[in-house]
Amino acid sequence: MNPESQKQRRRSGRSPAATTSLRRVAVEAQRSRDGFLSKAQLKEQGIHQTKIVTAYAVAEQFNIRKVRDILQEKGYETDPFDTGLYPQVVHIQVPLDSARNASNPAAADLPADDVGDVFVFPSGTVVAWALPEGFVSFLATKTLLPAAEGPHIDNLETEDLEYVEDPQRDSSFIKGEIIILGTKPGENESGSQPPARQSVETVFTKVAFSSGLARSTKLAVLESLLSNYFESTRAIPTLLSQGSRLPFTRDFILRKTGQLLSVRAQLNLYSELTDSLPDIFWDSRHELGLEGYYEQVGRALDVGIRIKLLNEKMDYAQEIASVLRERLSEKHGLRLEWIIILLIAVEVCFEVMRLWKERVHEQELEKEKCSSA
Repeated sequence: MNPESQKQRRRSGRSPAATTSLRRVAVEAQRSRDGFLSKAQLKEQGIHQTKIVTAYAVAEQFNIRKVRDILQEKGYETDPFDTGLYPQVVHIQVPLDSARNASNPAAADLPADDVGDVFVFPSGTVVAWALPEGFVSFLATKTLLPAAEGPHIDNLETEDLEYVEDPQRDSSFIKGEIIILGTKPGENESGSQPPARQSVETVFTKVAFSSGLARSTKLAVLESLLSNYFESTRAIPTLLSQGSRLPFTRDFILRKTGQLLSVRAQLNLYSELTDSLPDIFWDSRHELGLEGYYEQVGRALDVGIRIKLLNEKMDYAQEIASVLRERLSEKHGLRLEWIIILLIAVEVCFEVMRLWKERVHEQELEKEKCSSA
C-alpha cells in the first residue's frame, strides 16, 4: 500500500468519528453552559491567533523507554524542563521552523524562536501542541512505531482542540471548545527566563490538558472497536427473531468472545481511562491545579458519559456473546448426543449379529443331531 492511499484511509476513517462521536454533543452542551468565545471576542482581549493541540492514538501502549531512546537518537532533548514526569510521559520540544520545513511548507509564519511541544504517553497516545499535522503524523506513525505495542495505524484515531495563549493570566481553563492557556510566569520565575521561553508551570498545565485529551482519544479507539464488533454481529438478533439457524463456526464465536473481552479489559483493567485522577498528578503541587485541568477536558469531551455508555453497550454485546456461547454449547452437546446414539447403534448391530450367529450355530447343531439320529 502506497503512503498516499494510507493517508487517505486515515483521513476518511477520522471523518465519521468527528460527526458521530459524543464529542460534538459535548461541545454544544459546553457552549450552552459556559458560552462560546468567538474570534472577535478573542481579538478584543488582545489574542489574535488560535493554535491547535492534537492527540493521536496509534497503539495499545508504548514502551516508554524505547520512546525516550528513539527521540534521543533523533537529537531531541527529553524532559527539557526537568519536570521529573518520566516515565509517566516523555516531553520534547520541536522548533516550528524545522517542523514546517520538514512536513508543511504552507504553515503560517511564526517567529523563529517558537517551539511546539510533544507529549508521549504510555497509553499509546501522542499529543502535540502547535505543530503541523504532517510532522506529528509522521512522528506518531513512523518514528515511534518501533516502540509501539499493539499498533493500530490503520485504525488511527485523533482528537483536537483549539487553544490560545493569554500572557495576562496565570491560570487556564476551557471555554466552549477553546483552551485558554495562561502563560503568565509565576513570581519566582518572572525574571529567570527569556520572554519567549514558557514557564515550567505552563508545561505542567499542557501535560494536564494533554493527558485529558489523550484519554478521550484512547476512548475513541475503544468506541471504534466496539462499533466494528456490533457491525460484525448485527445479523444475530434478526436471525434469532426469525428462528433461523445461526451459521457461525466455533472459531468465529471464540474470536468474537475474545474481542469483547479485550475491549472490556482495555477500558476497565489495563488503562487509566476509568480512573478519576491518573497517577501522574498525585505527586504534583496542589496549587498548580492540574487535576482541575484534567477534569475540565473530561467534562468538555463528555468522557464520563461516554465511558458509561460504552460499558452499557458492552453489556449488550455480552448478551450477544452469551447467546453465541450457548449456541456453541448446544451444537457441541448435540454432536455428543449423536455420537452416543451412533455408538449405541453400532453396539446394537454387533449384538444382533452375535445373536444371529448363535442362532445359526444352534440350528446347525440341531440339524446334525437330527441327521445322526
